[in-house]
Amino acid sequence: MSKSKSFLASLSAFLLTLIASPAFADYALNFPEPVSPLTSQMYDLHMLTTKIATIIMVIVISIVTYAILKFRKSKGAEADQNFHKSAFGTWSWILVPIIVLGIDLTIAGSATDALKQVEDYSQKNDVTVKVIGSQWKWTYEYMDDDIRVVSNMLSKEEAGDNYLRAVDNPLVLPVNKRIRFLHTASDVLHAWWVPQIVYKKDSIPGYINETWTIIEKEGTYRGQCAEICGTGHAFMPIVVEAVSQDKYDAWLSEKKIAMASAAAEASADKTWTMAELMSRGEQVYNTNCVACHQITGEGVPGVFPALKGGQIATGPVADHLSIVMNGSTKNPVMAAWAGALNDLELAALITYERNAWGNNTGDVVQPTDIKSARK
Repeated sequence: MSKSKSFLASLSAFLLTLIASPAFADYALNFPEPVSPLTSQMYDLHMLTTKIATIIMVIVISIVTYAILKFRKSKGAEADQNFHKSAFGTWSWILVPIIVLGIDLTIAGSATDALKQVEDYSQKNDVTVKVIGSQWKWTYEYMDDDIRVVSNMLSKEEAGDNYLRAVDNPLVLPVNKRIRFLHTASDVLHAWWVPQIVYKKDSIPGYINETWTIIEKEGTYRGQCAEICGTGHAFMPIVVEAVSQDKYDAWLSEKKIAMASAAAEASADKTWTMAELMSRGEQVYNTNCVACHQITGEGVPGVFPALKGGQIATGPVADHLSIVMNGSTKNPVMAAWAGALNDLELAALITYERNAWGNNTGDVVQPTDIKSARK
């Protein structure tokens, strides 16, 4: 057996073994199954385009292969210097553009309706969710119910097999309801994309983009940020839990009770101990701040400042409180947290940052201090 035949046999055996292995079963060769009317239409359009492209590819490769084998020099073939004068050479300049135009119109006819629906906002929406992209997490605000959910990626230990695909707080939505998404960002460009349920639009700071969907099947649907947004771009997974209306209503009630309880606790005129504030502040920090300033408080050199031993967390309390509450438009840009966190959460966060990682300033910020600062 020649070396070339031996190589081809070995390669074929390797490919067959790979395809038959259980690991290969996890590889997807297409987009996931769509579960909304508009994504289904887009999926069908994608399949139509793929089929047409495949047919064209097969025809072109067949013609080229035939020409190479039939008219090769070793068989004595000579180039036809008058080919352009033949009937085929003359009419192909007309027929080929007509065929190409016909293919384009075939695709465009199916795409036109989808594009119209993408920008159709005339129908009444049952649920409106504001989606805010941040480095590197998602914040969901249920506009009709005054509920706010922050969604962060789970660690490798917590996520297990779904590492880079699992979050602590998924977006919960009802099935068979028209859902409106308002997309924006707090820092740089992001893009919220879950291909099974909704098409993609950019999330732009200071600007609102809009998309909509109707999820027709209960289940868990996963996506990710589809816009390069920095070093943590790969750590912004999206998880959507589509549930029945009854389960959705129960989830809403549970969230409202929890938020009311947290608001009442935050507004209570109570003096909190440092231990209590440190424990709660660590939770707030790990949910909202760890992506930029890191679990160690050391930040990202040249990108996000260190809190461990840094000027922000060891300098004047008033300056620390001001930048956390009001944010910063300077480099690096920081979001304002006054509207996102309650008085207790802000007090606990600042207390934690001033006493964690060996800062040990001894400063304790109470919710009453935050109330005064808000005024």
